Amino acid sequence: MREKKNHLYVDSQERSILLHSLVELKNQLIQQGRYTDCVDELIFKVVHAPIKKLRVELAGGSDVR
Repeated sequence: MREKKNHLYVDSQERSILLHSLVELKNQLIQQGRYTDCVDELIFKVVHAPIKKLRVELAGGSDVR
């Protein structure tokens, strides 16, 4: 059975907050003497994720790009 993939779409500000939070978590784990392998993988995936432009339609009929 194939593993299910999940996609997360974030804007540049949300991406920055996500990276900052992951780095803070990594620092906390290092202080506790725990492994950071999983957090390192997530940081790598966020940094190297492709940028995709999406078109969002609001309920009023106007478009936002």
